[in-house]
Amino acid sequence: MAEILTLTLNPAVDVATSVDQIVDTRKLRCGAARRDPGGGGINVARVIHRLGGDCEALYMAGGVPGLMLSAMIEAEGVHATCIGIAGETRENFSVRERSSGREFRFVLPGPMLAEAEWQACLRHIGERAVAPRYLVLSGSVPPGVPDDIYARIVRIARQHDSRVVLDTSGAPLAEALAAGVFLVKPSLSELSALAGRELLDDAQRLDAARKIVRDGGAAIVALTLGEQGALVVTAERAVRVPGFVVPVASSIGAGDSFLAAMVWAINRDMGFDETLRYAVAAASASLLAEGTRLCEREQIERIYRKLAGADIVCES
Repeated sequence: MAEILTLTLNPAVDVATSVDQIVDTRKLRCGAARRDPGGGGINVARVIHRLGGDCEALYMAGGVPGLMLSAMIEAEGVHATCIGIAGETRENFSVRERSSGREFRFVLPGPMLAEAEWQACLRHIGERAVAPRYLVLSGSVPPGVPDDIYARIVRIARQHDSRVVLDTSGAPLAEALAAGVFLVKPSLSELSALAGRELLDDAQRLDAARKIVRDGGAAIVALTLGEQGALVVTAERAVRVPGFVVPVASSIGAGDSFLAAMVWAINRDMGFDETLRYAVAAASASLLAEGTRLCEREQIERIYRKLAGADIVCES
C-alpha cells in the first residue's frame, strides 16, 4: 500500500487548446487539443509520481470519459484505484488566447453521485488493509455528495492515524476544518471566504491563517498566492516564501503541484525551509507547461536549485 493516498471525488478529462482571439458569436478555429487526466487529487498524484514518491490515486469515474481518464492515468504510470459510478465523468475545457496570452477555463459541475456510490468511497478508505501516512483530499465535491463528506473522511482517517491534507473550497472546506486536519492549502479567495472578509495584505492573511491554527482547524496552513509565492503558518512559525518568476504558459495545476511537492517533501522528512522551496519550485515549473501537462521533475529541481540561495522571509 502507498504511503500517500490522494482522493478525487470529482475528476475530469482536462481538454486544453488555443485560438488567436476569442470573439463572441463567431466560429472559433482552435489549435490542436491536448487531453490530460485532471482533478485535484489526480494532479497531486501525478506530480508526486514524477518526483519518485510512493503514491496512489483513488478516484470515482464512469462512462466513456471515465474510461479515457483511467487509460490516461495508467499511461502515466500512476498507481490508481477507480471506484465506478453510473454517471459520466466530466470534461473541463481551457482555451488560451494567443493574441493576449489570457487563459479561459470552463469547469463543469460533474455527475450526480448516488448515496451508495459515495458511501462506497468511505468504505474503501475505512477498510484498506494498510492506512496511508498521508491522505490528500483535493478537489470539488460533485452533486449528490453531502457537504460534510471530507469531514467524515477526516474522522475515518483519524481512527487509522493517517494525516489528512485538504485542498477544497466552500462548505466542504469549512466542515473539514471543523473536524481538524494536518494541513490545509487554501487560495487567497478561499481563505478570504473562511474569514468572511477580503484579506488585503499579508498582516490580514497571517491573522486569518493563525486563527485556523489556533482553533484546531489545521496544524499547517499553506496559503498560495500565485506569482507572489506563499505564506505558510504553523503554531511555531509563519514563513513568507517569495515566488519565482517564469514565463507563464498555463496556470492550470500550479496549486496542485505546490501541494504535491509539499506532501512529498514532508513524507521524506525534509526540513521546513527545504519543503517550502520544493513546493514553490513545483508550482513555478507547472506554469511553464502548456495546458494541463503539469510540471516535470527536471524543471522542479532546476528551479529548486535557484531558490536554494534565496531568502525565506519570516513573518513571526
